[in-house]
Amino acid sequence: MRTVIFGFFCALTLSAETKLGKPLTLTAPTPIPQVLAKPDTFVEKTIQVKGKITEVCEMMGCWTNLLDDASGKMIRVKVNDGEIVFPKEAVGKMALAEGTLKKIELTKEQAIARAKHEAEEQGRTFNPDKIKAGTTIYQIAGSGAVLLD
Repeated sequence: MRTVIFGFFCALTLSAETKLGKPLTLTAPTPIPQVLAKPDTFVEKTIQVKGKITEVCEMMGCWTNLLDDASGKMIRVKVNDGEIVFPKEAVGKMALAEGTLKKIELTKEQAIARAKHEAEEQGRTFNPDKIKAGTTIYQIAGSGAVLLD
């Protein structure tokens, strides 16, 4: 009986969080709304954010979107293919993610190509006419993450 109980508690401990990639180095997350309010102050700096996983790359698990529920603000964490694989089952869970904030400026043509690629990955329909101009995207080049249960 003790072995069963011990095994049960070990399983609970192991499932409490899942670590992906490199260990986190910062002690506290910066709120997503704070990052997005003045993103240029964080560009090329290591940041940590916390949010609910709303979406994961269906093909490679190479990106995830984190949502700050209180504000409705969202940020993408993108990793190099294969370095970290965000599990599809993580959608709906909370996560801490750490990495370098990147500023990506896209022309209209690049924005269309990016949106088309994402639609293909997610199995969604795509209408290029909805993209009227280029855009600037801020996303985290992820180095590590912790999925929280």
